[in-house]
Amino acid sequence: MVTLPDGTRVPALGQGTWRMGEDRRARKAEVAALRLGIELGMTLIDTAEMYGEGGAEEVVGEAVEGRRDGLFIVSKVYPHNAGRRAVAAACERSLRRLGIDTIDLYLLHWRGSVPLAETVEGFEALKHAGRIACWGVSNLDVADMEELWSVGGAACATNQVLYNVDERGIEFDLIPWCAERHIPIMAYSPVGQGGRLLRHKALAGIAARHGATPAQVAIAWTLRLPGVIAIPKAADPAHVRENAAAAALRLTEEDHATLDAAFPPPARKRPLAIL
Repeated sequence: MVTLPDGTRVPALGQGTWRMGEDRRARKAEVAALRLGIELGMTLIDTAEMYGEGGAEEVVGEAVEGRRDGLFIVSKVYPHNAGRRAVAAACERSLRRLGIDTIDLYLLHWRGSVPLAETVEGFEALKHAGRIACWGVSNLDVADMEELWSVGGAACATNQVLYNVDERGIEFDLIPWCAERHIPIMAYSPVGQGGRLLRHKALAGIAARHGATPAQVAIAWTLRLPGVIAIPKAADPAHVRENAAAAALRLTEEDHATLDAAFPPPARKRPLAIL
């Protein structure tokens, strides 16, 4: 479990929904996958108005219908909808698609032209109105976070960023900055994209030693740090079960040494990686 700044405890392993809601023929399977994940304890579900232009939120809404209690629903607003008034309208659209009264965590998807101070003001208004329980950001680097902090952003509950064993740049400065302020990191794409990472021999060797899969090794590695939440996406039952089982995998010092040799930690500042 990971504790948010307001004291809310959420699962360290949740479910992502990127690329869901894009094909209505896959809807039934996507809903079933999310429901299975919930049954397996992955009760944090991350989505966004951008995913399938609202389609993923509709999938989540169907998956959580009648089982809202105990779930932690995260959604994200487009940067162009993050203005003082626009964010309220965008939030209402997301709430309708999700079929819920309150979004547990509402994030700025990435930084756009709207001043951060205005977005914070909009988020705080939504929080005061009970439409969201807390808010955070996504794809913001240290300089952006420092600016956010200077305009009333101390209530920020998380920063959702790309993080996996092959994309470790945030370890140099962003993770320490957030940890010092007790802001959890939410790691998207913890198993990479396109399968390239999972074909790496270092992950395959560790997986063989543990009787696990490379994806489980990648997720377990991401979860090794306190204050990190991983949100892998899965749309079929086998992958959902595979992801859920990763929470119980404990990597050894030898495993970590192998991964550090194959994927060295950053020795200098790197640009924030974004998908």
